[in-house]
Amino acid sequence: MLPAFTVPFGSKAVNGGRRLSAPPADLGDTGLGESSGCRLSAVRSAGITSACLPARRLLADYGGRVAAVGEVQYWWHEAPVPAGLEITQVYGYLLCPVTGRVLVQDDDGVFNLPGGTPEPEDDGDLVATLVREAFEENQVRVGAAAYLGYQEVHRPGRARYAQVRMAGVIEEFAARAPDPDGGRIYRRLMTSLEAAPGVLGWGEPAVAQARAASRVAWREWGLPVDVPAPSGYAD
Repeated sequence: MLPAFTVPFGSKAVNGGRRLSAPPADLGDTGLGESSGCRLSAVRSAGITSACLPARRLLADYGGRVAAVGEVQYWWHEAPVPAGLEITQVYGYLLCPVTGRVLVQDDDGVFNLPGGTPEPEDDGDLVATLVREAFEENQVRVGAAAYLGYQEVHRPGRARYAQVRMAGVIEEFAARAPDPDGGRIYRRLMTSLEAAPGVLGWGEPAVAQARAASRVAWREWGLPVDVPAPSGYAD
């Protein structure tokens, strides 16, 4: 069972990152989840694990596992994406194999994970999307990668859609450069998987996602995510 986690008032569980208004909370034990294949054709089917529902409170009816803000609902599934559900974004928990830290993109105080929209050139390959976007935005080269699950988004006035979450290993930090889409240069905050959900401000689904990333990092790649180096910037 996931521990209780309440989204602080004033935070926003949104896909595009948020401006941090308070220090990251201690999110407790970094538990483990499930993973599967990486190509879009291999990530179809369903299974709900946790959700973010529209209310600024912890929902007791869900056993203390659901944090909620706003009117947009975010449901986290550690399962393949069902057929017919549009995948609009692919984002990754990208980990340094030396320090055990995860990369959080810092856009002048607005925090996000590396990733973006699948393009035709990716040919339905989710890993290709993640690798391309990670280098375009944050100039890191991604090696091994694994599918974690997807976040199902229910937004008023729009058909529901999926935001895929993956984990990956950073093989190289290249010199920072402008993002081809907009020309911004992002900073690279490296922090623990335990602290990342609080930095991102994405609520309970992000806690579950970080745990899934922890499982893959430890069991599949042997990364030291249980004893990460102190947080800092890799600029």
